[in-house]
Amino acid sequence: MVMSAGDALRSQPVQDHWVVVGQRSAGSAQLAQTLGVPEPIARLLIGRGVVTPHAAQTFLRPELAQLHDPYKMLGMREAVARLQTALELQEPVLIYGDYDVDGTVATVLLKTALERAATWLGVKADVRYHIPHRVREGYGMQDARIEAAAAEGVRLVVSVDTGIRAFAAAAEVRRLGLDLIVTDHHLPAAPGAEASVPEAIAVLNPNQPGCPYPCKELCGAAVALKLAQALLEHNATNDTDRARVREKMLPSFLKLVAIATIADAVPLTEENRTLAALGLLELRQPLQPGLRALMELAQIDTRRPISATDVAFRLAPRINAAGRMDVASDVVEMFLTRDAATARTLAEKLHRLNDERRAAEAEALRTIEAQIEAGSKAPKEAHPAPTEAHPEAAAKAPLLPVATLPCFVLDDASLPAAPGSPLSGKGQTGSGAWRRGIIGILASRVVERTARPALVMTHEDGEAYGSGRSVAGFHLLDALTAVNGQEEERLFTRFGGHAHAVGFSLPSERVGELRERMLRYAAQWLNVADLEQKLLCDAEVRLQELTAAFFCGLEQMAPFGHGNEEPVLLSRGVRLAADPRVINHRHLRLAFEDSHGGARFAGVAWSRHVDWSVMALNQGWRRGDLLDIVFRLRRNFHPVYGGWELEILGIRPSG
Repeated sequence: MVMSAGDALRSQPVQDHWVVVGQRSAGSAQLAQTLGVPEPIARLLIGRGVVTPHAAQTFLRPELAQLHDPYKMLGMREAVARLQTALELQEPVLIYGDYDVDGTVATVLLKTALERAATWLGVKADVRYHIPHRVREGYGMQDARIEAAAAEGVRLVVSVDTGIRAFAAAAEVRRLGLDLIVTDHHLPAAPGAEASVPEAIAVLNPNQPGCPYPCKELCGAAVALKLAQALLEHNATNDTDRARVREKMLPSFLKLVAIATIADAVPLTEENRTLAALGLLELRQPLQPGLRALMELAQIDTRRPISATDVAFRLAPRINAAGRMDVASDVVEMFLTRDAATARTLAEKLHRLNDERRAAEAEALRTIEAQIEAGSKAPKEAHPAPTEAHPEAAAKAPLLPVATLPCFVLDDASLPAAPGSPLSGKGQTGSGAWRRGIIGILASRVVERTARPALVMTHEDGEAYGSGRSVAGFHLLDALTAVNGQEEERLFTRFGGHAHAVGFSLPSERVGELRERMLRYAAQWLNVADLEQKLLCDAEVRLQELTAAFFCGLEQMAPFGHGNEEPVLLSRGVRLAADPRVINHRHLRLAFEDSHGGARFAGVAWSRHVDWSVMALNQGWRRGDLLDIVFRLRRNFHPVYGGWELEILGIRPSG
């Protein structure tokens, strides 16, 4: 059966394919008794690999003492020594950042730490920074900027959230007589003819060969935090100063690190969980005027607990919008300025840019639906032959049934934007209809709605710039490495990333080859049937088990995100306590009660992937019906109508 565009991008979960992962056991009962928590909480912990009381205590109660010693990271002593020399000699230092949340936050954090260390030394730090323009410069360190830095008198370059594959840039730094410290978290090059990391005074990256640092999944800002912590502690000459670093400075940095950790979608496990959990607590006291203004515009209420969802869907998109739509250096200025009026102006600009980004994303998604639908319906020979005037014709979507595709490789070559469209983008050149800054978001949206890996590209001046996102079990950087080929067959001008996300570029005329190679590779390593969305449930519970103690344990398990997903629960045989009510023409407001009496909860079924209002009408749901439901729990903070509610993911008749 061929899926329509709507089916492809809004594939609904298979209603009869619900899989319960966590089961009651003697182990869950024993862990619950030892911890003093409800048994379903123990079941959820075991499902996350937290099986001993000690591991559970560490998981549920993150604290600063759980953070690893920065000097466990290979190269830390050399990096601190070189920075110390630069401060003492008052050498100009350039921090070379990146244009996303991780890169801008890392820049702010390290610049602040260097200036504070200089104050303790009684000198004035000369710390500059550069955030590249996404379109004009692209990702990574560029020779022209390094040459300009040398001409300006810079003696030391420190990369943050970039540089692990910057072999050419490192060579240029050496040629100009500068020193280089690389701090990054992306995967290094595979060992081979060339070194796996660039030549530098120090390379800080837990993923580099030989690095014993325990947590390999840090984001770039967290690596920068480790360097900042080591430098500040090195300059703390007495117990009072050391306590100040640990109890004042480090927690203040954790606000920004938590934002970067959540925004970069690294697993919220091990040390990352501690960084995010403690940082979210600190976010309730945003002292920087820029952060405070941005949180107000994002409508984040500091009077209540701040969640990873608040950061991921309200705060991070506004920070990212600067690099996607304009100049990311505005983010650094917003965080660094102490002037409230300037901070507010910059925060409002980010807020506006985010609105523009959302409009561009919505229009691009509509064209992607059209491209997928064309691929599902048109005959294969409908491809036009490439011509000198239209070399991009060979790069159009494969005209194959969507249901058979193991991955999506999409581009905008054949989909020009309408005049005045928000897709056209100020200052961009070439025929690309999609802004380069939103293609990563588009790839994420395709993955979310199709459960398949996706590469999305836009064309500019004969070059295709792409971003990719993946699904669990499909290592996307390995895939790009495999399809790149050897010697003269190599596709990419440049590429990099990690298992879940990649960035790349290649000549526009070779996009067709990329599509063919990716489809062949994905077909070997992915089973389309396995990619069908299933409703995976962490545990089966009765509504009456959802007590105050359960909710307390659930909140302790947060923050939720990649690697520590929000629990999905199944309850069977619950009774509809009232007739379903349609809200906004398509969503459902529901009320459920335990069929054995007692517990009662309100719930909402949002029609994102399934039109629940139509389903309720077709199946005739009404008060008294017994249903099985799959749901997440949501806390409503309304002062009058607040409480815990159910977010419905699946409904079917009971039995």
